[in-house]
Amino acid sequence: MAETELEQEPKSEDDKSYSRRNFIKGVIAGGAATYSAGYLFRAGVANAQSSAPGAVERLITLRVNGQDRRVDVLKQETLATTLRYKLGLTGTKMGCDRAECGSCTVLLDGVTHYSCSVLTHTVRGREVTTIEGLANDDGTLHPVQQAVVDGAGFQCAFCAPGFIMSMVAMVDANQSPSRAEAAQALSGNLCRCCDYDKILDCAVSAADYSRRG
Repeated sequence: MAETELEQEPKSEDDKSYSRRNFIKGVIAGGAATYSAGYLFRAGVANAQSSAPGAVERLITLRVNGQDRRVDVLKQETLATTLRYKLGLTGTKMGCDRAECGSCTVLLDGVTHYSCSVLTHTVRGREVTTIEGLANDDGTLHPVQQAVVDGAGFQCAFCAPGFIMSMVAMVDANQSPSRAEAAQALSGNLCRCCDYDKILDCAVSAADYSRRG
């Protein structure tokens, strides 16, 4: 007759220790295997992402005011942020930061853009011009800048750089604009001091200065 469960001899302490050791070794080995597999998986994903088509490189070269500038740029970083805080070109002002006021206006290949709403990575290979790049190397002001200085067209002047960049684009396209045409060309810029009459005077003078060289 077979022994009942109660009548079976208990395992020795050595047998119990051996079983515990095997169990612990098994847990450790299993954990190590799992970690290794996870590490290899993550590494594989990272490598795949870094080499995937369309992946964004952080260290890029920008052409700004006629010079090539190397800069570390986050993929979601705007051109206004890069210009001001990475390249030190603080003439580009940040007002509304949502493409409404025009204070951050710069030229991309000669065309006005709100730099607060342009991703820096998208301007690689393009010519970026800020207000710091308008004057000649000898310090001679651009005709538009000179017209604004002579006409004292702004009160607080926070919005002045954006207006000036828009005026530059205006005179490049039309050196003989009417006052109404000047107003249309500058309609994307806002002046918090509401000094639009004097600003338009400066815009018309800027066109005249540009014609005379």
